Amino acid sequence: MRAVRLIAFAGTALLCACGVSGTTNVDGPHYLGALKLEDDATFDGTVIGGLSGLSYDPDRDLYYIISDDRSEENPARFYTARITLSDNGVEAVEFVSTHPLLDDDGKPFQPLDADARPPVVPPDPEGIAFDVGRQRLYWSSEGERKRDALLDPSVRIAGLDGGYLGEFALPPMLRMSGEKAGPRRNRALEGLTLTPDGRYLWAAMEGPRYEDGELPTESDGALVRFTKFDVETRAATAQYAYPVDELDTGPRGDNGVSELLALDDDGEFLVLERGYGTHVQARLYRVSVGDAEDVLNRPSLRDAPVRTMTKTPLVDLTDVVDPLDNVEGITLGPPLPDGRQSLVLVSDDNFSAKQFTQFLAFAL
Repeated sequence: MRAVRLIAFAGTALLCACGVSGTTNVDGPHYLGALKLEDDATFDGTVIGGLSGLSYDPDRDLYYIISDDRSEENPARFYTARITLSDNGVEAVEFVSTHPLLDDDGKPFQPLDADARPPVVPPDPEGIAFDVGRQRLYWSSEGERKRDALLDPSVRIAGLDGGYLGEFALPPMLRMSGEKAGPRRNRALEGLTLTPDGRYLWAAMEGPRYEDGELPTESDGALVRFTKFDVETRAATAQYAYPVDELDTGPRGDNGVSELLALDDDGEFLVLERGYGTHVQARLYRVSVGDAEDVLNRPSLRDAPVRTMTKTPLVDLTDVVDPLDNVEGITLGPPLPDGRQSLVLVSDDNFSAKQFTQFLAFAL
């Protein structure tokens, strides 16, 4: 896979296609348009929903799209789809197949049963990354922290049919606890990306661990951890703090990292921050490790200052996409007909009748 060099620039872009809000000054990606799936869409006996991450296979022109269904609607799964893009946005989305994610016994994950002994706790799938060289998938789970039902976050390896191929060794500070320690519920491993050379897998937390600070507020942001894994050894080699914005989603809203995308092999990313409350907050940043401090061996980020990753705003999606829903997945797609690099995003409808699934297209 090749690295992509993204050059931000200032200018006025005339926005077009579905969901256009007008002419807006933006730095970076140009919004092209969106396609909204019909409500209650199904495929091969499954409910299409909870789409939380996607990754592009250039050889097959195929997208791998993970659902965050915790085996409630249907067994935890991913889809493959073909997405037709044009210079005017998303023309069509064709779902091709669906595969259950299998456990280490080769079986689909069962629904939550907290009363069973031991409790049956399915994963919460969130991120997915396709490895073109090894022809396999990596997927992340936020785990669970609900009553007596605890499940550690995880980064697993799957075949293209969903079969279990192993998992990465999780740093101890990312494991769940019955106490107020470790990751918060639904704030753990959310984003996942593979470097273009296939050597490193990066996993991003959505929100701060208890030991790393409070959740974002309207006046203060938060620090979350990005973990770097060696694909061959399956071990964490480094970890860096990323500064999440303060929230701007109304009372009792939230904000956190929903996805990251490696642009090269040296710590350059696109990062998507997404919040949800009375309205959606979604912003795309160019992010660099730079001289950030490795915090893999720091049990807490509260006790002393920390050199964080640096970020540069590229586009506020709420300014250019209308309507906008709970955007969670991002991937580089194929070149557009005019030669520009496509960027494809997907929203998670949370299986809610009040939300919707949409695919968004940008040009770099």
